Amino acid sequence: MLDIQTHMDYVGQSKAERWSRIIITFFGVVGLIWGAIVQQFSQTVYVLGVGFILSSLITIPPWPLFRRNPLKWQKPVSNNEQKQQTSESGDEGKKKKK
Repeated sequence: MLDIQTHMDYVGQSKAERWSRIIITFFGVVGLIWGAIVQQFSQTVYVLGVGFILSSLITIPPWPLFRRNPLKWQKPVSNNEQKQQTSESGDEGKKKKK
């Protein structure tokens, strides 16, 4: 069965946000300059739109680049183990008081 990853780690999210801002800012500046050269504001909007689409294609999918630092999760504790831990800690507290 094909396992499709659908998550990014926190470091990957930070990278994606940084790349998105850089790409959109770059295309915004280039679009503003191009629009001023051809004297058409619509050209500025088109260039910015292309930057937005490119940024979306690069940063929205969870590419392997954005999944290099996975979180290390703790093992879940079952109810029986939890009861044993609380009773053991309660016994230790009683022993220390004596």
